[in-house]
Amino acid sequence: MSRIGKFRLLAVLEAVIILILFIFIVWFCFIRDRAGSVQANADAEVRVRPVIEKEETFYQMDGRKILSHDGNYGEVFVPVFADVPASQVDVSKLVTRNGYTVYKDGDNVLSHTGIDISEHQGEIDWQQVKDAGIEFAFIRVGFRTYGGGIINLDEHCHKNIQEATAAGIKVGVYFYSQAVNTDEAIEEADIVLDSIAGYDISYPVVFDWEIVSDDNARTDSVSVETLADCCVAFCERIKAAGYTPMIYQNKSTAMRKLDLPRLKDYDFWLAEYGSEPSYYYDFKIWQYASDGNVPGINGRVDMNLCFTDYGE
Repeated sequence: MSRIGKFRLLAVLEAVIILILFIFIVWFCFIRDRAGSVQANADAEVRVRPVIEKEETFYQMDGRKILSHDGNYGEVFVPVFADVPASQVDVSKLVTRNGYTVYKDGDNVLSHTGIDISEHQGEIDWQQVKDAGIEFAFIRVGFRTYGGGIINLDEHCHKNIQEATAAGIKVGVYFYSQAVNTDEAIEEADIVLDSIAGYDISYPVVFDWEIVSDDNARTDSVSVETLADCCVAFCERIKAAGYTPMIYQNKSTAMRKLDLPRLKDYDFWLAEYGSEPSYYYDFKIWQYASDGNVPGINGRVDMNLCFTDYGE
């Protein structure tokens, strides 16, 4: 065989080897996984990924302002959003009765008294809590750590739900989030849904995303848009499962960090300690104190006032 013929034969062999390698790579990357896949159980629950929609909003054009105080600038203002509902709470109807704040119109009590608790409250005598006039309780399901982003379940969650319900107290739940993206927010929602399955949850399921002060946290760089996406992702996941979603936040963070026009369709739980709330926009529950005393609970507890009867 001539030298030219040998080169031609080598070229043909190289082409054949390259073709075989190409076919193997295509099979390994694409065809093998499909051939070995198992069809999902058609009867299993399928949780649909939330659709995160965004829309434009506009400020009021009539000059209405929200006034607040800043340590550097003194009195400051922001214009009012045109399409975010304003609060209808008449602070003149807030009174203190038996150590609790209530909302009254004449002799008629228009509010419901509640608490929110976690494993930090330890063992709770729920019958004493009920006898003390507590009508509802938000119970923590779990939390994500602000350093490593690790999810932990509240050790007393199931016990507290069972015993509070048995005592005749309406129950809602919350998850302390440190989500930095929508995948984590959905993961938290799914953990909550798995944890409360089978229980009578008549009050909302709450997304409690908080800023960590005086320490480095993985959420320090979360943008306004990302936080809104996380709120929507969690709430839509909860709503799709048949529960009422809610967002918990303090006044300062709500005004500075929450994209309120995007979140206006979800019920809001306001944390603002004092004798009366000053938050401009609508809220269904007001956390007015963190140092409450309730029989059946050792130590301090958060106190809440609800303006809606979720238990109906």
